Amino acid sequence: MAKTSPAAHPAVLAVLGAALLWTGWSTSGTLWPLGLFVGWVPYLLMERRSTQQGARKGRVFAGTYLFVLLWNASTTWWVSYSTLGGGIAAVVLNAGLMCLPLMAFRQTKKRLGPLIGYLTLPVYWVAFEQLHLRWDVTWPWLTLGNGFAAVPQWVQWYEYTGFLGGSVWVWAVNLSVFFWLIDGQLKVKSEELTGAGDLLVRGPKTALLTFNSKLLIPLIAIALPLLLSFAIGATYQEQGPGAEVVVVQPNINPYTEKFADAPDFVSYDEQLTRLLALSTQQLTPQTRLVLWPETSLADHYQERVINNYPRIQRIRAWLGQHPGVALITGMTSIVSYPSKEAASETALFRDDLGYYDVCNTAAYLAGPAAPVQFYHKERLVPGVEKVPTFLTALINHIDLGGYVGSYGTVPETKLFRVPGAPALVVRPLVCYESIYGDFTAQYVRDGANLLGLVTNDAWWDDTPGYRQLLRLGALRAIETRRDLARAANTGFTGFINQKGTLAQLAPTWVRRQPRHGAPERQADLLHPHGRVHRPRLPNPGRAAARLGHRPGLRGPQNHLQERHAERSAA
Repeated sequence: MAKTSPAAHPAVLAVLGAALLWTGWSTSGTLWPLGLFVGWVPYLLMERRSTQQGARKGRVFAGTYLFVLLWNASTTWWVSYSTLGGGIAAVVLNAGLMCLPLMAFRQTKKRLGPLIGYLTLPVYWVAFEQLHLRWDVTWPWLTLGNGFAAVPQWVQWYEYTGFLGGSVWVWAVNLSVFFWLIDGQLKVKSEELTGAGDLLVRGPKTALLTFNSKLLIPLIAIALPLLLSFAIGATYQEQGPGAEVVVVQPNINPYTEKFADAPDFVSYDEQLTRLLALSTQQLTPQTRLVLWPETSLADHYQERVINNYPRIQRIRAWLGQHPGVALITGMTSIVSYPSKEAASETALFRDDLGYYDVCNTAAYLAGPAAPVQFYHKERLVPGVEKVPTFLTALINHIDLGGYVGSYGTVPETKLFRVPGAPALVVRPLVCYESIYGDFTAQYVRDGANLLGLVTNDAWWDDTPGYRQLLRLGALRAIETRRDLARAANTGFTGFINQKGTLAQLAPTWVRRQPRHGAPERQADLLHPHGRVHRPRLPNPGRAAARLGHRPGLRGPQNHLQERHAERSAA
């Protein structure tokens, strides 16, 4: 048996492949995601060699699992900053799930032959990514198409294909590179067998040219989508009416200042005072909308009596002082149900409240007297905000000293319509939801012309996590051709235009209050999902200050929201 080169050892190939795929989620700012185009090649070589050597299933699985485990760990290790156990579980379990389509490919190749096997590999993988967008333990952060978030100029065609089109592109290039390498290996072995006589007839230069000509296929597979994207980007003109939007970054530290049991607690009234003051500093007569971050209102608010809260009354009084201004703010709200039969499957029960859901909410006040509208976060962080129903039933009767179960979603299509002309229709997004392309587009089809993201990035500290989330917002802007206004407790507050270009970003952990103006212009443009008007929003300002997070519902008997769970939420 031929001696195996150290470079072909499964562990070496696993490390190499993970390092190459990591480039798609690097936040260095100087590294292009070129590794995505060859990151799967080491795995394909490892799988092929294992097949040729007749390796056992356990050995093949071990190499495969090591590869995807290293990829997961190198790109999403920062989840452990919010919860160590959750971070480890996310890496270990997601790596195991990723093995499913890869092992299905191996079985298909074994039973139906290499041609069918390799053709089904992208199908299995994209099907897995689709599943990962929809089920209870959804975690699509490492969808391959997301790997181009740092280079939106490469994927302007996402407006037609969505980010899963990027996954297909990655597989097409990787497979073509793999076949080129295999073809070269076969030629070398063939010439070793035929000897020097054949080389004298054909000539070594001819053989080399034949081998290199096959390299054109992967090069074309890379170049054509790039050229198409550059052409789209060069000709696309941002469309829609201009509007002025203010996004606020209060910068209140969730670990030390945000909550009543924090060591340097800033009172909830003082937090609201800061939000109002920062917003007022940026208002102009043209301002139409203000966005405050996720859970800016840090105490729990029962929706059925929302107008009874003094802080809501203060906000209404402030809106009355600034006619024509609307407000979207993050809060934690309580949705009550009249009976067990009317309650959702995630509903909790307490004697003084009855059946209720705790929701991560974006609340909308269109004016000082307008009724409060609520959007409840629908895509919840698995294991933190959402626990599978069977597991909830198992642990619901165990006293863990805090909140047990899932946040409520209370699903409904909710768009926030800002009064005035031209019409401004906001599709609210809460934090983690901005990584879901199809979910975001659903509301755009219903008429949204602005994406309004409220988030809190501070749970991940100064790690790649919040930077990756920022860049993923650029893909949503391209897919929907909508501007995105982003209000973060801290992280990056600012705007992303319809081409995915980041603009006016407030840096992390500081207070800043820039504003930019530009004239309105009206345009009507046909979009793949319908004919709608779009706001360019070139003239928003923003205010920066401190941080925020998801508070616990305090009751006379117990705490329904455990601080550990709060710190784990995205």
